[in-house]
Amino acid sequence: MKLFAVALAIAATVVSPVAAHYRWTSLIVNGTTTTAYQYVRPYTSYNSPVTDVTSSAFTCNQGATAAPGIAWTKAGSQIGFALDQAIYHAGVLNVYMAKVPAGQTAATWNGSGSVWFKTGQISAVTNGGSSITFPTDNLSKYTFTVPSKLPDGDYLVRIEHIALHSASSFQGAQFYVRISDSTIALDVDQISCGQIHVFGGGSTLPSSYVAIPGVYNGHEPGIQINIYYPIPPTYTQPGPAVWS
Repeated sequence: MKLFAVALAIAATVVSPVAAHYRWTSLIVNGTTTTAYQYVRPYTSYNSPVTDVTSSAFTCNQGATAAPGIAWTKAGSQIGFALDQAIYHAGVLNVYMAKVPAGQTAATWNGSGSVWFKTGQISAVTNGGSSITFPTDNLSKYTFTVPSKLPDGDYLVRIEHIALHSASSFQGAQFYVRISDSTIALDVDQISCGQIHVFGGGSTLPSSYVAIPGVYNGHEPGIQINIYYPIPPTYTQPGPAVWS
């Protein structure tokens, strides 16, 4: 069993770089998947994940620039992201939002500072050490509810899938981020940022925030982890609790 688990871990490190990566390309608004990069910020690294959680690229991915549009969505409604292909790395998912400050728009602001709060997540499922499973496997889209009490205005919404297939050493986790990468290297996540305007909302914002980069240091138990052997008895989701 131990040899089999080690073999799985080694196999995870030799996946083709092209085959290994998926991208959050489209915003889902009013039940419709919009055109790729219409409301999601394009970036220059094509499909490479981010592996340095302290890098400025960790906010919206490497070389991210403004998308042409800002999607309008009503507070309390569903919004989400679609991928260009289904997820096939074991991992977990987080979504963050940040309210754009006065004088800027969702297309001009860079999301700097302690301004982000979590609005969605998909964690791992454990049962005391017998198995660990990942509900994001084969996921092609993710939607969540925009908190109904959020004030009207422009927001950035950021999604990340943290690939844990080679995360047993520091900077082995791969972050697949979008806003509307014989020891195993850290494979952080795919990241994207979407640009939205919330209307019909309330007057309440969270009382605490995180900075991105800054929310992780790369040594969190849910980021630097060997998911193969020994099988983790529990899993701790990276980041703060979901605010709703």
